[in-house]
Amino acid sequence: MMKSFFLCGVGGSGMSALARILARRGAQVGGSDRSHDRGESLEKFAALQAEGVRLYPQDGTGPGDYGALVVSSAIEETVPDVRAARAAGLPIFKRADILAGLFNAARGVAIGGTSGKTTTCGMAGWIFKSCGHDPVIVNGGIMRNFDDNAVAGGGDWFVAETDESDGSIALFEPEIAVLTNATLDHKPLAHLRPMFCDFLRRAGRGAVVNLDDPESVGLLAEGVPDPLTFSLSDPRADLYAASIRSMPDGASFRVMGVDIRLMVPGRYNVSNALAALGAALKGGVSLEDAARALGEFQGISRRMEVLGVSRGVTVIDDFAHNPDKIAASLQALHENPGRLWIVFQIHGYGPAKMLRDGLVSMFSENLGAEDILLMPEIFYAGGSANRSISAADIVEDVARASRNALFFNEREKISAHLLSHVAPGDRIVIMGARDDTLSDFGRGVLKGLASK
Repeated sequence: MMKSFFLCGVGGSGMSALARILARRGAQVGGSDRSHDRGESLEKFAALQAEGVRLYPQDGTGPGDYGALVVSSAIEETVPDVRAARAAGLPIFKRADILAGLFNAARGVAIGGTSGKTTTCGMAGWIFKSCGHDPVIVNGGIMRNFDDNAVAGGGDWFVAETDESDGSIALFEPEIAVLTNATLDHKPLAHLRPMFCDFLRRAGRGAVVNLDDPESVGLLAEGVPDPLTFSLSDPRADLYAASIRSMPDGASFRVMGVDIRLMVPGRYNVSNALAALGAALKGGVSLEDAARALGEFQGISRRMEVLGVSRGVTVIDDFAHNPDKIAASLQALHENPGRLWIVFQIHGYGPAKMLRDGLVSMFSENLGAEDILLMPEIFYAGGSANRSISAADIVEDVARASRNALFFNEREKISAHLLSHVAPGDRIVIMGARDDTLSDFGRGVLKGLASK
């Protein structure tokens, strides 16, 4: 392995995890990020610096001190760091290239799918860790059990979340492949089917597949090796969740005669737990030991994370950003009383165009009569995006379907509206991906409530 890397966009969830793993393995690691240049998410960048990651402005001055530049699929050629690396003749790697190289040298558990893979990866990683396997874990979110998105274990197993949005899932050669589901998100289903099929076929020790997802079921007929299936509804599954009970602070169910109590709520987390159980069983962990570990799993930051309660109003931070994920969160939230104020920021102009009809249909079906959807303008991460759509267009469509929906051209105006209109018993839910300042926004709303 090379010993010197500069990561452009080092603050991203995937890039920061890779930076930590490389630094913990003794590599010299530096990086840049536009959010750091703007003074955002200071705690996150301070944590990277504490790991030995040296931070630079994203102006091209950093790569020359390192042996290679690492970029994510979102980094464009016009970024100064990329230009500087090319001018200096430095090798340029995608983040997934480096991660897959580390993963493929170990006994890999790869978590794939459109929704639920971050939580499933955290659950599976915690099971392997709790049951004595000391795995490497690289995840797309902060795992509360570790207070980190990366764990540099010394054992043979490597548990990693893989990404279908940029096609990099194709680089991974897992012993165990887990597919949570296949639904419309970053890519059309016609692109996802062959990608996920190949992913499952590469599993040396076998695949774990969701019988509740029609697309995943369709892949089983394509020659998936030694599949282990799971379901919330089909008793024929290898892992069938019986006696499911939802609670405000978690869920419980029984599988193969063993009772499991989760600390994370929602039926979708029961499904995630079954997927993680499948990976553990494939890896030789006993069902009883895996069940015990699942009961200790504390969840993932920004996955239905309660930021706090003030003046009787609960503020929740949630990563949900496509129709299926938002619907699952709303269904879980509606299992308990209280009006919902949904602050949803779309994560890019491309997704807004592709998901528009699905989002409108989903909100029309899943918002309660008293719930209110509040949308700021679409998140712009830079680059050459076509801005021919606005969040106002989606709000107009949702309102036309007789649901409460409001558009705000500035996110700060949403805070003022919330502070003027929320009442005790209400829940404010901040939803969206890619923009780390959404969590800061939620904490700001909570602080504003406290000072009313």
